[in-house]
Amino acid sequence: MAAALALLYKMMPLYITVALGWVAGRYLEASGRHIAGIMLYIVTPSVVFSGVMSAPLSAEVILLPFLTFGLSTLVALIHLAIARRWVGDESANIIPLATGTGNTGYFGIPVALLLFGQEGLGLYIVAMLGTTLFETSVGFYLAARGRQGVKDCLLRVARLPSVYAFALAVVLNLSGVTIPQVFEPLFDNLRGAYSIFGMMIIGMGIVSFRGLAGNWRFTGLAFFGKFLVWPAVALSLWWLDANVFGLYSEAVHRAMFLVSITPIAANTVVIATLLDTAPRQAAGTALLSTLFALLFIPVMVAIVL
Repeated sequence: MAAALALLYKMMPLYITVALGWVAGRYLEASGRHIAGIMLYIVTPSVVFSGVMSAPLSAEVILLPFLTFGLSTLVALIHLAIARRWVGDESANIIPLATGTGNTGYFGIPVALLLFGQEGLGLYIVAMLGTTLFETSVGFYLAARGRQGVKDCLLRVARLPSVYAFALAVVLNLSGVTIPQVFEPLFDNLRGAYSIFGMMIIGMGIVSFRGLAGNWRFTGLAFFGKFLVWPAVALSLWWLDANVFGLYSEAVHRAMFLVSITPIAANTVVIATLLDTAPRQAAGTALLSTLFALLFIPVMVAIVL
C-alpha cells in the first residue's frame, strides 16, 4: 500500500503538466500541431539515440526492442481489423496507435525510475524503444493510410528520423563510441522536453472538457486493447520465457510488463494532430486513459511486481 501511494505521489506532476497544456491551448491559443512536429522529428529521435547509446547491448538486449515492436504490431493489426467494423468513422485508423503502443516515454520513464532504479531504467528504455519504433513506422503508416495512398505513406515513414537514430546508436554503441561529455547536458534537456511537451500536447488537443470521450466505441476499443489485451500478452510472454525459453531475466520481464500497462501514448495525439485525423478524439481518449492509469498502474504493480 505504501508503494502504491508513493507511486501515486510521483505521478501527480504528469497530470499537472496535462492541465497546463489544456490551459495553454484554451487560453493562450498554443498550437499542438507545431509542437507535434518538433517532438516527432527532433526530440523523439534524440531520446532514442541517447537511450540506445547508454544501454549495455548484447544480442538478447538488441533483440528486445524488436520483440516489443513485433508485439505492438500484432496487437495493432488485430484491433485495426476490429475498428474498421466497429468504430464507424475516420478515427478507426488511429486505433492501431492507441492499442499497439503506450505512453512508455513521457509517462513510463518516471514510473520505471521509481520502481526499478537507475540500473533497471536502462533495460526499460531499451524495451520501450520497440514501441517508439512502432509509433514512427508501422503505427504512423496505418494512421496515414486513412488519408493517403500507400506510396505517400511509405515516403512519410521513410522521412521519420527515429528509425535511423536507433540504427546509428546501435552501430556506435557496439563500436565502443560514447556520447562526448560536453553533449550530455543537451540530451538531458531533450529528455526533459520529451516528457513535458509530450504530456502538454494531450491537454492542448482537448481544448474543452465537454465530450471528452467523443466516440465511445473508439474509447471502449482503445481501453480494451491497451489495458486488457496488452497486459495479457506481456504476462503470457513472461510465463513462456520463464518456463520454456529462458532467454531473459526477471528484470527484463518486469520492464516489459510496465511497458504493457502504460496509458495510451501521447504520440498518438502527436501523430493524429500531424495527420489531422480525429485529433480531439485521440486527445480525449489519451487523457481518460492517463487518468485511469493513475489507479490502474499502482494496482497492477501491487499484484504482479
